[in-house]
Amino acid sequence: MADSRESFLQRVRNAVAAGNRPGAAAPLPSRGSIGYQGAGEDLLHRFCMQCQAAGGIPHPVRSDDEAIDCVLAIVAEKNARNILLGEGPLLKRLDLARRLEGNGASVHRVAELPTTVAREAMFAADIGISGVDRLVAETGSLVDAANQRQPRGLSLLPPVHICVADAGQLVPDLFDLFEAIPRDSGKPVMPSCLTLITGPSKTGDIELRLVTGVHGPGEVHVVLISRAKFAE
Repeated sequence: MADSRESFLQRVRNAVAAGNRPGAAAPLPSRGSIGYQGAGEDLLHRFCMQCQAAGGIPHPVRSDDEAIDCVLAIVAEKNARNILLGEGPLLKRLDLARRLEGNGASVHRVAELPTTVAREAMFAADIGISGVDRLVAETGSLVDAANQRQPRGLSLLPPVHICVADAGQLVPDLFDLFEAIPRDSGKPVMPSCLTLITGPSKTGDIELRLVTGVHGPGEVHVVLISRAKFAE
């Protein structure tokens, strides 16, 4: 436990020493007046543009097979061996655990981890792979509703986060996001934690400098499956 905790703290020290990496996140455009912003006609294109502007790395793909190849390529590029894998219909459909293990990775399924070691596994992971509840095109944000089978630590603790999503999960604006939340007798049914992730982790709390990847992922990859043609 001490080793993985010290490894996590060392990443914090390294990020603070390096400061903000040039080009890691471009300035976001002004939202203008308060109110509905929308996202234009091409939600996929808008999401990818905004995700990249916030420092994220979008990977639009055309099929399940391309999505699997993309995830495996990112894992290989990072030389990652310790993978934390979430659970959900899309991840199950892609059968990522079997493909990752076939490539020599050690895969820890979050839903199967005993509570006594789950926290340690999250700190020790090289990459966290999760699904997502929604994608907000206007801001390039991932929306993660925490639950026991996909806790928020999966996307917040490993130094690299890979989100696998389908274009059908896109909503234009934050207003549309909250309209889509399930309701019971007219009242929204909220999860214990609703996390909006816009690019990699950033903070300005330390020495008043914007630093990337201090207390969260330094890289956020979004593998987005869409059968529609992506506008370059």
